[in-house]
Amino acid sequence: MSSTWLITGATSGFGRLVAERALSAGAHVIAVGRRGDRLAALADRARRATPGQQVTTVPLDITSPEAEEALATAVRSAGRLDVLVNNAGYGMFGSVEQIGAAEARAVFDTNVLANLAVLRATLPALRAARGRIVQLSSLLGQFAWPSAGLYAASKGAVELFSEALAHELAPTGAKVTIIEPGTFATEFAASLHVVAPSEVYVPSVGKFLTDFAALPPEAFGDPETVADAIMAVTAMAEPPLRLAVGADAVEGIRASLRSRLAELDRWESFAHVPAEEGA
Repeated sequence: MSSTWLITGATSGFGRLVAERALSAGAHVIAVGRRGDRLAALADRARRATPGQQVTTVPLDITSPEAEEALATAVRSAGRLDVLVNNAGYGMFGSVEQIGAAEARAVFDTNVLANLAVLRATLPALRAARGRIVQLSSLLGQFAWPSAGLYAASKGAVELFSEALAHELAPTGAKVTIIEPGTFATEFAASLHVVAPSEVYVPSVGKFLTDFAALPPEAFGDPETVADAIMAVTAMAEPPLRLAVGADAVEGIRASLRSRLAELDRWESFAHVPAEEGA
């Protein structure tokens, strides 16, 4: 029996590349995305390449109130679910102070609340199949750059509830892997929402954004690398909980962890302040 995959954000970037690979491997793919025309094109290519190929397209904004039920219905119609690639995301860069409430809400609605809605819709079937859950985070799920505070916070939330989920699912046999890509050449980088810094933030946020915009094309990795990594972990009997993909992700996360450990060691004495006499 072929496996069944549900992939959000399947119209572009990592989601599209993974969908194409899963379809080529003979999987039934439930492809979810906002662009119905792109989903139709994905399905058409798959069926022309392999007549009879099973593709279910679900044009959907996963932040909508009906998204959870729509996804649960798609899974029930498929009859099973073996792999979830929870990939859809929203990028917002700007200083913490200047990102307004509506803009902050848009980041968390997509990256956190919609991610959770997808999980609620799919976990019963994934548990039954002892399936694989792939949660797309970022190197910025582990630390934050100037301008990336709200985006990093949303990905940090994904990291932590995904870690808890992995522990909670352990007795069922279902496995969770958090993918932490570095900087890759996808449409995501071109579609980031950016709040221009005010004068006070030009030396920090402004400088970072200017330097980032000046990066040469070779600084952006090949997104095929991330798609290959996702395919690999879904096939592992014991996949990692976290997988950093890209040299910049590995180096950046390692540097962040070392810095945090050094700070923890430096200020450890505060954890051992003696209680006042007689307390």
